[in-house]
Amino acid sequence: MTNGVETGEKIFEGLAVAPGIAQGVIYAYHTEDEELPDYSLEPQEIPDEIARFEAALIATRAQIVEMQQQIAEAIGASDASIFDAHLLVVEDRTLIDEVLKLLEKERKNVEIIFQKVAERYSETLNRIDDPYLRERAADIHDVTRRVIRNLLGKGHRGLADIRYPHVLVAHNLTPSDTAMLNREFVLGFATDIGSKTSHTAIMARSLGIPAVAGLHNLVEHVKDGQFIIIDGYSGRVVLNPTPETLARFAQIEEDKEHVEEELETLRETLSTTRDGRHVVLAANIELLEDLPSVDEHGAEGIGLYRTEFLYLNRVEFPSEEEQYAVYEQVARATAPNDVVIRTMDLGGDKLLTEDEEKEPNPFLGCRAIRWSLENIDVFKTQLRAILRAASACGNIKIMYPMISSLQELRRANEILEECKTELRAEGLPFGEAVDVGIMIEIPSAAVVADQLAREAKFFSIGTNDLIQYTVAVDRVNERIAHLYQPTHPAVIRLIKMVVDAAHAASIWVGVCGEMAGEILLTPLLLGLGVDELSASAPLVPRVKRAVQRLEQTECEELVRQILLMDQPDAILEASEAVARSRYAELLG
Repeated sequence: MTNGVETGEKIFEGLAVAPGIAQGVIYAYHTEDEELPDYSLEPQEIPDEIARFEAALIATRAQIVEMQQQIAEAIGASDASIFDAHLLVVEDRTLIDEVLKLLEKERKNVEIIFQKVAERYSETLNRIDDPYLRERAADIHDVTRRVIRNLLGKGHRGLADIRYPHVLVAHNLTPSDTAMLNREFVLGFATDIGSKTSHTAIMARSLGIPAVAGLHNLVEHVKDGQFIIIDGYSGRVVLNPTPETLARFAQIEEDKEHVEEELETLRETLSTTRDGRHVVLAANIELLEDLPSVDEHGAEGIGLYRTEFLYLNRVEFPSEEEQYAVYEQVARATAPNDVVIRTMDLGGDKLLTEDEEKEPNPFLGCRAIRWSLENIDVFKTQLRAILRAASACGNIKIMYPMISSLQELRRANEILEECKTELRAEGLPFGEAVDVGIMIEIPSAAVVADQLAREAKFFSIGTNDLIQYTVAVDRVNERIAHLYQPTHPAVIRLIKMVVDAAHAASIWVGVCGEMAGEILLTPLLLGLGVDELSASAPLVPRVKRAVQRLEQTECEELVRQILLMDQPDAILEASEAVARSRYAELLG
């Protein structure tokens, strides 16, 4: 290593966020926040400062709309809608009013005031235990940078002027950065931070650019012109590869291209095992722009529609009519397949305002169904909208999150019946017989699953939280992240307990957490008897191919062996061995 820059072959491990392999010379992209002026204002200067702020917002909005048009022309309107979140920031009256109020109070130049308010918003989102929502903090930071540069009279720095083929390496890439990439010359990119749910990762997949994120400090080890390989399948990055490594990756790239071509042919096929057991394979969605991806990837409906995104970053809760229109659109787009609408998973860390008291441990606090049962008017508005949409389309199911006891399920259902009574009295059509199920994501719910199964129509296991609560590990805490183990024997036993209880009561059970999309664990989940897997839509073809290659009998034998094991690593190795014997080409 010379001056901190690697000279021999070096391998970095990160997160695979966009498939493909890219190799080429590095362009190292360094971004630094602007150094802001800091000065006080006289009262008579405030109106001019407000006018300057409004002009910057107008300029920023125009730039975002222009980027949307460029993206729409390049890769489609669905991907351009990523910037809707950016437009919401520059049009957010709550944020703007807070800036104006603080401007009057502190009498500082608007760059300082705006950055302070925007950082407060970002910090709130960063505290949320949901990777998708934490990534929205990056959107706010992106817009903040753009607004401030407009306030300072500077143009937005972009990457469009790089005119040679390169692999982009950066600490972070904002959606704006990604939108401005010169796609003729960008071979792939690697970032120190980011996740599969970031808008940048979503755009990379749409653009067909291989990408790896979560590399921590790669940018500190590289310089322009060095050669690098990006493996968007495994999350591996190789700096200064040897000739032998180059040859090996060339073969991997060729093999992967054949696999991707085969996966594209699976859209109209069913996820049925070799010995005839059909497992429903659905998709998880958050936003309306996710809908086209459900059909494109051959999913059998939506196994989890997260509705809390309708409630965030707005002054007032969405009305019944607004929600009804959204739910009906989702249901019609998915018909004849089913849509499982999860009621809002709000509260605790997902609904913090300046006026609310912060809970000492929001992940164990008043959230999800607990929050809904404390805010019945808001809950009823959502339930009424879902019931009405169920009448219009007939393919909607309702699911309550974070149920921990039979008492909570019964109380939620009492409120649902009140909504039906109200709608009936008002003469509004609604789904009389809509199925109601629950998320199993708390150990207490798994333990009393036999009781819950008598009053629920289906279960969906949220493995992310179930694992976290079972092994008492915050999965975003890097210090103890290694203890977050999906194959912990306690987790496996809880899943089996839930599946057995569901089947004894003749109801179906699905998995909608990250385990559902992890094909190393598909043999394990099938062997446990899970009826449905619901994963991110782009993962559906891989999971479908995995199911099609497996036999139910061998998966059940695998589980018989696993239930005798006491080590998470041994359980993972056993499931992986079956997976590799059936679809090694998908695993790399």
